[in-house]
Amino acid sequence: MTSSTTSIAEILRSLAPQLRGTNCWEIAARPPMRVPARVFTDEAGMRALLADLESKEWSALRQLVNVTMLPGIVRAALAMADVHPGYGFPIGGVGAFDPAVGVVTLAGVGFDINCGMRALRTPLHRADLAGKEQSLLEALYHDVPAGLGATGELALDPRALDQVLVGGAREMVDRGFGLPADLEYIEEGGVLAGADPAAVSETAKLRQRREVGTLGAGNHYAEVQVVEDVFDPAAAAAFGVERDQILVMVHTGSRALGHQTGNDYLPVLEAASARYGIAIPDRELVAAPIASPEGQRYLAAVRAGANCAFANRQVLAHLIRQALVRVLGLAPEQVETLYELCHNTVKLERHTVDGEERDLLVHRKGATRAFGPGREEVPLRYRATGQPVLVGGTMGTASYILHGTERGMAETFGSALHGAGRALSRNQAGKQYRSDQITRELRSRGILVRAHGRRSLAEEAPGAYKDVDRVVTIMAGAGIVAPVARVRPLICVKG
Repeated sequence: MTSSTTSIAEILRSLAPQLRGTNCWEIAARPPMRVPARVFTDEAGMRALLADLESKEWSALRQLVNVTMLPGIVRAALAMADVHPGYGFPIGGVGAFDPAVGVVTLAGVGFDINCGMRALRTPLHRADLAGKEQSLLEALYHDVPAGLGATGELALDPRALDQVLVGGAREMVDRGFGLPADLEYIEEGGVLAGADPAAVSETAKLRQRREVGTLGAGNHYAEVQVVEDVFDPAAAAAFGVERDQILVMVHTGSRALGHQTGNDYLPVLEAASARYGIAIPDRELVAAPIASPEGQRYLAAVRAGANCAFANRQVLAHLIRQALVRVLGLAPEQVETLYELCHNTVKLERHTVDGEERDLLVHRKGATRAFGPGREEVPLRYRATGQPVLVGGTMGTASYILHGTERGMAETFGSALHGAGRALSRNQAGKQYRSDQITRELRSRGILVRAHGRRSLAEEAPGAYKDVDRVVTIMAGAGIVAPVARVRPLICVKG
């Protein structure tokens, strides 16, 4: 299953990244690489990636070079500024493939299918929240089911769950969760076509029956924020955002169903790699030809998993909206969906390559869609500006609202970073930080946090992540995204 191991080792020993443009480094293609590898980072970031290549077996740069060797990859394998090692395919990685001759790889999606973020805007400002912070924290903690293996009040029988896997967020709106207006501001309208519940195992479905409408654990959260800075007043006005405004962001994905689906398809794609003679440089990059029965079945399962995540966030947004209504006296329609986008996805999209429009299967692993102005996929309200891009930071620093650009469309298939990016593994962070210390430190800075998991706060400590201001500055400096606003956390509920 390994292709030209010696050549790969030689390539890795002799990497010589060259600046291709501002904050964009290129590693030239050498066989068995099919295309170059491009990394969006600054000089210090590239030094760190090269040092990891020398000192760590699990290296994001090694994984990115491996991705360049997959059949049918187009233009380049890409890494955003928040890049760090993942399963086979780096987190913060993007790869686009020709549907006729390319492959779909599970590692390019990961195990939390359609992990993503939704931002809700309110008409409130910071002063309106004064004295109500603790009450809102408690309401969100008790109303939003969270934690490892958490279950919610919504129990779906097999037929209902299959309907969710086909209908996504739309199905949940039809069932009374949220508002029809939400759907216009969700990527893909909250549902991916081509999902097939029959492609999802009964084990995955059984695990998911009571998990729709739950936050989960790890880096998933619900966070009340205040807009601290506005960088582009015109774009902010288009997004309905202004300084001192109260927003809420929720970050979660497809829960148990997505993880089980990944586990179910690992042996399927491993067998397909052997059956179709796909030379892969790492066994974690198992893949199938896009047009093959295995590839099509996996894509149908991924779409079902993506719809499960859309449905999950729709129910969570409904629960958060109810808490805001109860504690802050808002009307439900005053809590509006600003936007929702996806992270771990593989989707067929239309892009221009060398002056020619082509359909490409785009993998985004810990990276977001960031379409620029004029794309019909972007809601009409935002179309002249470009798609909102939500970048999650940490519970002790900041998050960002950006927008896509024309340069991003040309350089990254309309893709961008998804967060700050981890600097420490969860295990490392858990050893270095203590949850009670994190709680006290954040409270001293006016940030209230509460976690369902005993180790969650330590594993998700602000110091476990890269500097979100820096990674956003890198991507903006490269012209891939444009900053709209910086938001600061006030209240955070962790899984």
